Amino acid sequence: MINEMTEKKLYPLTYAQKLHFFTLRYCPKKQVLNIGTSLTIKEDINFDILKESIYEAYSRCESMRLRFVTDSEGNVFQYVADKEERDIEFFDFSSWRMEDAEAKMREWTETPFDREDKPLNRIVMIITPDNYKGIYLLVDHMTMDAQSLIVFMKDIIEIYCHKRYEGVEYPQNMASYINQLEKDLEYEAGSKFKERDRVFFEKLIEMSEPIYNDINGIERLLEERHKRGDDSVRNVTNVSDNVDANITVFSLEAEPSHRLIEFCENNKVPMVCLLIMGLRTYLQKFNYQDDVSIMSTVARRATISEKKSGGTRVHCFPCRTIVNKEETFMEGIEKIREAQNNLFRHANYNPVEYLNYRTSFYNNEPGQTYEPLSLTYQPLTMKDVKQRTGQTIDFSGIDYKTNWYSNGACAHTLYLTVMHRSNDNGLNFSFEYKTGRVTPEKLEYMYYYICKILFEGIKNPYKSIGEIIESV
Repeated sequence: MINEMTEKKLYPLTYAQKLHFFTLRYCPKKQVLNIGTSLTIKEDINFDILKESIYEAYSRCESMRLRFVTDSEGNVFQYVADKEERDIEFFDFSSWRMEDAEAKMREWTETPFDREDKPLNRIVMIITPDNYKGIYLLVDHMTMDAQSLIVFMKDIIEIYCHKRYEGVEYPQNMASYINQLEKDLEYEAGSKFKERDRVFFEKLIEMSEPIYNDINGIERLLEERHKRGDDSVRNVTNVSDNVDANITVFSLEAEPSHRLIEFCENNKVPMVCLLIMGLRTYLQKFNYQDDVSIMSTVARRATISEKKSGGTRVHCFPCRTIVNKEETFMEGIEKIREAQNNLFRHANYNPVEYLNYRTSFYNNEPGQTYEPLSLTYQPLTMKDVKQRTGQTIDFSGIDYKTNWYSNGACAHTLYLTVMHRSNDNGLNFSFEYKTGRVTPEKLEYMYYYICKILFEGIKNPYKSIGEIIESV
């Protein structure tokens, strides 16, 4: 609780944080916001220097020192603590089996934080069974997202290399989380830009009602219509008391991954648009609907300040496209690009207000939705170009591994995160899903068809959607 000892300036939660806060409030498993990852390097690490580097990285990243406090009315505020003073833990897995080490790190990831005025992260220096050395990092999603987490880990490694090796420059400063937070709160307080975005989204919602497409096919919508006695129903109730979750990862080999990347580069197509095209065509094939809506995440990290200020900035909005079977694969991508560009231009708007307005406008009940899954494309890796974040170390020649661990809980039925592997830049399709609603076998089936659609599409981009659906 807020008391007289809280002398720091307090700030309200941002829209992005409120989205996570509502998830936390209504999810029975309080580890639902935990993000667990590890970064390990095939190199002899000096753990004393690494510990110094971690403390220094804490001092440079305000959002890793965030604390949340609650007032007497239940309102949550945030402030930045002066410094990190906890001891940095060390754990040696070198005598463990790999599966047991991974199970232990999943156990860490499934452990909820004590949230009130406490640190919301944990760093453990580790040695893995295959003798890679580095760190396990656990953060709360209200303080960091995947992109800020990667930038923070880069900062640790760059500080370490500066301390350990002669001639390595000290990394450029991180940006201030508080300065960026104040900019966000200024928008949220009622700026003309917020009003512009509200008008855009409300007009978009009012144009026409979307329709639900299930990963298992049209039967899910037909069942909902039968249950509610209304053949005009276009949404489904997609909630469950069982929030148990797991992660299943499918790795696309380097060569076919490169073909997708090359197609995007040659045609100046964002990878996320190509991925959405694969997903929506899969749903179109098995639901017999040209109208498809998928929840798309927007990183909101266009400026240097946004890239390097840490925190959580992700907003989620439906990306809805209507692509008929006579249109070509490339025409479908262009429609997606247009829809995505519109989302990017208005992405600072509150996603909760968007969804609440849509629910109200179409007289829906809580829990009724039109989107079967969410997609995130994560382009940032340790080997990304230096100019992205002003890094001083070239990671292209370093043998390192990154792993992500399930927290055991999932607020929504299905999340797909597509990211590049560190070793070969190939694509990993990471599905996080409710185990009571989705099976690994179904995801393998879905992944198989998405890949068939993608490679048929990039091979014949001016082939019609109908022909592609028939051919796969």
